[in-house]
Amino acid sequence: MQHNIFTTMRSLKLVDGCKGTQIYALNTPSSTTTTSPQQQSNINDDNINKIINNRVNSLRSKSNQFNSFSENLLPYGLPVSDLIEPPIEPYLKSLSFIETLSEISRRLETAKEIDKSEIYMEQASLFRGLSDPKLLRRGLRSARQHSIDVHSKIVLSAWLRFERREDELVGSSSMDCGGGRVIECPKASFINGYDPESVYDPCPCRQSVRLFDQEEEEEEEECSTSDEDGDGDGDLFFCIGDEEVRCYRCKIASLSIPLKTMLYGGFTESWREKINFTHNEISVNGMRAVEVFSRTKKLDSFSADVVLELLYFANKFCCEEMKIACDLHLSSLVCNLEDALVLVEYGLEEMAYLLVASCLQIFLRELPRSLYNSDVMRLFCGPEAKERLKKVGHASFTLYYFLSQVAMEEDMKSNTTVMLLERLGECAAVGWQKQLALHQLGCVMLERKEYKDAQHWFEAAVEAGHSYSLVGIARSKYKRGHKYFAYKQTNSLISEYKPIGWMYQERSLYCNGKEKIMDLNTATELDPTLSYPYKYRAVALVDENQIKPAISEINKIIGFKVSPDCLELRAWCSILIEDYDGALRDIRALLTLDPNYMMYHGKVHGEYLVELLRKHVQQWSQADCWMQLYDRWSSVDDIGSLAVVHQMLANDPGRSLLRFRQSLLLLRLNCQKAAMRSLRLARNHSSSEHERLVYEGWILYDTGHREEALAKAEESISIQRSFEAFFLKAYALADTSLDSESSSYVIQLLEEALRCPSDGLRKGQALNNLGSVYADCDKLDLAADCYVNALNIRHTRAHQGLARVYHLKNQRKAAYDEMAKLIDKARNNASAYEKRSEYCDRDMARSDLSMATQLDPLRTYPYRYRAAVLMDDHKEAEAIAELSKAIAFKPDLQLLHLRAAFYDSMGDSLSTLRDYARQQLCLDPNHADTLELYKKAQDRANEPLHIKRSIL
Repeated sequence: MQHNIFTTMRSLKLVDGCKGTQIYALNTPSSTTTTSPQQQSNINDDNINKIINNRVNSLRSKSNQFNSFSENLLPYGLPVSDLIEPPIEPYLKSLSFIETLSEISRRLETAKEIDKSEIYMEQASLFRGLSDPKLLRRGLRSARQHSIDVHSKIVLSAWLRFERREDELVGSSSMDCGGGRVIECPKASFINGYDPESVYDPCPCRQSVRLFDQEEEEEEEECSTSDEDGDGDGDLFFCIGDEEVRCYRCKIASLSIPLKTMLYGGFTESWREKINFTHNEISVNGMRAVEVFSRTKKLDSFSADVVLELLYFANKFCCEEMKIACDLHLSSLVCNLEDALVLVEYGLEEMAYLLVASCLQIFLRELPRSLYNSDVMRLFCGPEAKERLKKVGHASFTLYYFLSQVAMEEDMKSNTTVMLLERLGECAAVGWQKQLALHQLGCVMLERKEYKDAQHWFEAAVEAGHSYSLVGIARSKYKRGHKYFAYKQTNSLISEYKPIGWMYQERSLYCNGKEKIMDLNTATELDPTLSYPYKYRAVALVDENQIKPAISEINKIIGFKVSPDCLELRAWCSILIEDYDGALRDIRALLTLDPNYMMYHGKVHGEYLVELLRKHVQQWSQADCWMQLYDRWSSVDDIGSLAVVHQMLANDPGRSLLRFRQSLLLLRLNCQKAAMRSLRLARNHSSSEHERLVYEGWILYDTGHREEALAKAEESISIQRSFEAFFLKAYALADTSLDSESSSYVIQLLEEALRCPSDGLRKGQALNNLGSVYADCDKLDLAADCYVNALNIRHTRAHQGLARVYHLKNQRKAAYDEMAKLIDKARNNASAYEKRSEYCDRDMARSDLSMATQLDPLRTYPYRYRAAVLMDDHKEAEAIAELSKAIAFKPDLQLLHLRAAFYDSMGDSLSTLRDYARQQLCLDPNHADTLELYKKAQDRANEPLHIKRSIL
């Protein structure tokens, strides 16, 4: 049943629709789906507006507080709970994530090299659901590292490039080698075979270009000489029309067995001096090229048209050596999308593997732009698309997985997305691949409001083994009016499996009143990172005119997990109480995260609302903005700082320094993709070469290329000594275990940075870092001086460093007091509570760590501390439970390692210990402590039986 499901069902006869061109547009009126009368009975825009208007009227009738609201600021009324329900996650989602990771690790240990790439792709698919781009990239890198064939290499290299979005760099080409490593090099992808250690080698592109040019000159000379030598001595003529091409019979015969049979076998051509080739679909120039190749085996002197003729000739007469040479030569000519569109058809027709690979690489590295090209999409989505690609060796699950992910990011509802997912399902071979394809089709149909089809795909995914798709079935049933069935479905999920936060969140959608609130509270308790419970409770409070409590509720999640939708909701509430400064702050911050964000349930662009709100707030000059930025930076108000920088960039969009500040703030807020976008824009707007090199160095550093980052810093310093160049070099060097000599060098670099011109914000950071290095070297007085100087220029975080100095001097009370100052000053102070816990007794420490967890449940130290205390008190089960509670929503390496160590100390079974170690190694294969723990478990498992018995 699973095998035929993709071929038996086609929504809206989409395959037939491939014959037109409009079907490929991702955002056109033609992509709007037709809904049935039953589907139209669900909430539409008219019903939504009625609901909003009724709620606005009700709210205003209860209180006159809101009569002064401008209709321009609230054009769509109040937030509606019906429109904030959480989407079904379109990822491979395991109900026992950690155990699934352990199973993948176990399979990797015994897998053949040819199978490892696919297993790493499965691992990357699981990582995608964690919203951690670093883990996702690592999974993709591992899959690319263990790729064997050219096809997999070009797809995964393009995918890695797409995740980095290098196309945002001004002056870069899609075919540039990203990061200077073989792993993303477009040319290196054409090296067939298995060599996992080579992928991190420096890319040989530039050197190969020089060598290629030299070889090309030599080959041209050789080819020219050979032509001259061959013009007078041929013993065979091929007649094409009125012209003759002189050839060597033995050379032509050597090209293939069919030609040898024709020229030396029992055919009439074997004794003829002239052979008529007029009707063999080759031109005179083409036949002359065949003659030259028969002697020289070279193609470099011929035009692309002639080589295409040779390719056709090679296929017709089974000339394998010539076909390989033509394929390789033509593949090297593909430089842009236009070339690829022309040549790919020849490649498919003539079964030219490398030529198609080269064209495919262009299409993939031009994503998402190429998605909007109807010819490209016809190649991937047309009626015979998969079969044509399969014949030439270029239809794979990995290819369509990549394409469908990009399409879903661009427009989840488009027909193109559906067709790519259908091709994905057709390529699925193993269980996890079928589960993913079927589940994602269900998610897309749900977004398109094709609920019956969505239910069908979700049911198929469940049948394939993807239990999370049960949630999709429930949601589809609910949308079709079967609310009780949906409740029953999710209730059984909670009963049959270990409860997880999202299960209660889902069940809350199908109940009301106190029962709904209880489920949402349970969801938050089990997984405090779920945003929907906070949003719903906030909207419910708005319904009751409790706007400030609603803001307090949404503040709880914004304090540790910043997202555009939560910022929008808080801005919405701020407008309700006429806090226009607060609303403008949040809208500017969310536009930094997502510049194209549409507010009010997709009705109004954020930038438009910014312009409206600006009329209601005090206007700042650029100098005022700098003062405001200092105030917010010193109070550790990262969202407020983001908003100020956004305003400054509106006044001065080309200022690269501000883009760089923006990237630092986004990194603090753990918004890595947005931070990288800002950093690239800083690089793009650089006004000088030395500045551009610094930002390129930070990009390399943040993507794991430390040595290359150091080289960029040194190159920048060689052009001009600057604060940022010295700081980058010091920062990159300090990212390793420093000996005394290295520490001295880092200190010297930071001191050089401080001598260069910069503003107080960055100098405060440099002083803070310098103090840390001094403290590591036990130079406590010098460290204290650095921290005090940093505090004098309002670098508030230096309180933490100064507290550490006091602690190292055995002045715990002073350390505690210093952290108390940071808690008072900092807007985001979860880390301050956590750090202060180190400088007080156990009871006070518990109180501080409890507050830290309340403010930021993603911080792992409080869980580890509480678990360690429980272990000291011989409460092993409670200690394990404390760690497991956090691991359920944050599979952190340190938490997993500590839990494995606890099991080890408890004498738990070796298989259990190995499983926990495997889980950690999936997250970080090079973690030294985990490797040691795993080796110990393996050694125990390999002990002879009589030794084990004697130990017992």
